[in-house]
Amino acid sequence: MTPSTWDHSSDKVRPWTGKRLFDVAFALATAPAWASLTAACAVWVKLDSPGPVFYRARRSGRDGRPFRLFKLRTMVVNAENLGGWTTGRGDPRVTRAGRVLRRYKLDEVPQFLNVLLGDMSIVGPRPEVEAYTSQYKGEELVILAVRPGLTDFSSVQFASLDEHVGSVDVDRTFEKTVLPVKNRLRVKYVREQSLLTDVGIIFDTVRVLGEKLVRGSGGEGA
Repeated sequence: MTPSTWDHSSDKVRPWTGKRLFDVAFALATAPAWASLTAACAVWVKLDSPGPVFYRARRSGRDGRPFRLFKLRTMVVNAENLGGWTTGRGDPRVTRAGRVLRRYKLDEVPQFLNVLLGDMSIVGPRPEVEAYTSQYKGEELVILAVRPGLTDFSSVQFASLDEHVGSVDVDRTFEKTVLPVKNRLRVKYVREQSLLTDVGIIFDTVRVLGEKLVRGSGGEGA
């Protein structure tokens, strides 16, 4: 979706007061941790498989404006030409390091840079590809009224996305069974957003990832 097709009836939806200040303060306060973690993972990605360390994915941001989302590369080079949008269970495009990075969301850590750049928030609707956001209609349009985030209600519920989509016809499964639920949860976040909501989602995200770490197994994230 482009700004020219944006439904301005959703303009009344705005982030809670002080959200941007919270985002920047949180990103800066945790910078030593996420910067060090990104550096360590980047070395692993480089040693594990040929290709660039980072992958800049095009996503729809606030008001439908496209931006480049930073991720650590978890797939082979040119993976987008070897399969669909969705990564299913046992996807051969995912590298050895990539499986671990995706399982614990470590590939998403560089997106703290997107927060500092103003593209994203700490908590907000997870950003989608334009192929999906261009089809938003009705209440779904409010998803684009705020900055996308590192985590939200849908991130917690679908922490292991590959377990939900399986390994056969994964794009269709995602579009028919997962995406509608994710969008309802994204709308729920936009409607209920507040400082307390954001803090609660952050704690839930840490809890879910901690449980996966303790188990030492589990599916890969979105």
